[in-house]
Amino acid sequence: MAHHGKLAILAAGGPAPGINSVISAATIRSRLEHVDVIGIRDGFEWIMRGDIDHVTPLDIENVSRIHFRGGSQIGISRANPTRNPEHLENTIVSLLRLDVSQLITIGGDDTAYTAMKLAERGEGRLRVVHVPKTIDNDLDLPPYVDTFGFATARHHGVEVVKNLMVDAKTTSRWYFVIAMGRKAGHLGLGIGKAAGATLTLILEEFADHRIRLKSLVDTLAGAIIKRLNQGRRDGVAILAEGVVLGIDPEDLAGLEEVERDSHGNVRIAEVNIGEILKAQVQARLKALGLTPTIVAKNIGYELRCADPIPSDLEYTRDLGYCAARYVMAGGSATMISMQGGRFVPIPFERMVDPATGRARVRLVDINSTRYRIAHRYMLRLRRDDFEEPHALAKLAACVGLSPDEFRHEFEYLVAQEPPPLELDLAQGFTLGGA
Repeated sequence: MAHHGKLAILAAGGPAPGINSVISAATIRSRLEHVDVIGIRDGFEWIMRGDIDHVTPLDIENVSRIHFRGGSQIGISRANPTRNPEHLENTIVSLLRLDVSQLITIGGDDTAYTAMKLAERGEGRLRVVHVPKTIDNDLDLPPYVDTFGFATARHHGVEVVKNLMVDAKTTSRWYFVIAMGRKAGHLGLGIGKAAGATLTLILEEFADHRIRLKSLVDTLAGAIIKRLNQGRRDGVAILAEGVVLGIDPEDLAGLEEVERDSHGNVRIAEVNIGEILKAQVQARLKALGLTPTIVAKNIGYELRCADPIPSDLEYTRDLGYCAARYVMAGGSATMISMQGGRFVPIPFERMVDPATGRARVRLVDINSTRYRIAHRYMLRLRRDDFEEPHALAKLAACVGLSPDEFRHEFEYLVAQEPPPLELDLAQGFTLGGA
């Protein structure tokens, strides 16, 4: 079919490995169809103010090798035009002034929402398709479909944690590692499970996603005591940063004054949950006569601009190709996905949760076999620690308490423990009754 106007590519949100590969594949496909391509620099930052000077022409020559690199050749930003109707209108007018009739956005759930609003406001003047990107892996895709960048971020996260585990053992200390994942615990759990970290805490494991700071502190203190009981003074705990948002605000009195980003989200990096937990756990254990060395460490910025691993390279090439083909053929208001090796277009209206008006978020399924196995491999206080009198007496002696006192202090933690996995030889694992 005849094409009119240029194709623009824009990346928004936080970086994820594979953005350049999407840009490259989409540009090559479009140029082979003789469509002009421009890269919009720094997300929506400039065009939403009506500034059209920050654009880069893209051609096969200047994108043919960028897929190997992390980051974004055309920059990225969290600027969000949907917060202000004027910014949304400026964005559309800017694109039309640039002679853009087709737009590929690369981003997470906030960007998906912006893409949907642009398609609506464009009223046919602008076709928009969205390529989902997030190392958090929290977009509403089928459970077996990861978002691009997740596998690479996890890969590099495991390398970091592996080295911290050796350091912990060498120096007899604990690390509290805070992993990215604002709304869901996929990345923290993926890193913790693959690395064999001592334990991993994610928002999803807490009922109603409301967390008392005390139960987080006691879970970590309990793991340290249990590890010590086994003769080890070291460990690595992974915490998904989203657990911060789950903490009852009354428990973090200072949280209200914290910085917020342009989407109104608490800037989690500014709430130093690692330091808060370290201080609280040390105080809790000091009262029980223990003085472990604990180091709080955030990982996230180290992972999200890493060079993509081959699975993400291939995946993002497919996404970029499909995005370009789809939008050039007249498609719009659609998210591009690859599922089981096949291209599946997902209309924007299917992505949106009618209750919130935002893109749906996929959480870790704590009833899956995958999560249950992860939980079984963690070292934390469990029901059987309290049911076996000798085990309980040993743990209690570790901190100079009587078994009843220890039970009084820590047994409440096991209320959230998943029931055991029951094996059915025909069905696999079934969820054990509580």
